[in-house]
Amino acid sequence: MQDNQQVVEAASSRKTAKVFYYGNILSVLIPFPVFILWFGAGILVYAMFRHHPNVRVGYYTQIAAYHYYGLAGGLVPILTFAPGDFFVNWWWALWIGCIVILLPLSIRQLLLINRETWQDTSKSSPH
Repeated sequence: MQDNQQVVEAASSRKTAKVFYYGNILSVLIPFPVFILWFGAGILVYAMFRHHPNVRVGYYTQIAAYHYYGLAGGLVPILTFAPGDFFVNWWWALWIGCIVILLPLSIRQLLLINRETWQDTSKSSPH
């Protein structure tokens, strides 16, 4: 049996590690409908990239998911107990709060990804 080696290039890994953060940024800059749609799309992205051959991609994807789903989970009690006129009068405060929380976290992580030295990663693929 021959074991074929495939290589995941460092540049590709770096780009892949950023995907979830770009989704996070879009979800707070364009909250309706992106924040809601990212809830489901983020699960797909997480499933695809968490076990990437380059473990750093999986690590950054996991951290990005913690940030987004932590924020989304925090919105549940806020919105559950919000008064009836909340969205009419206070939607902007909720939006600004989400931006203030998620945007700096995402930008910080993107800067860390850019500063990190990435290596090509090989993965085995039996044929």
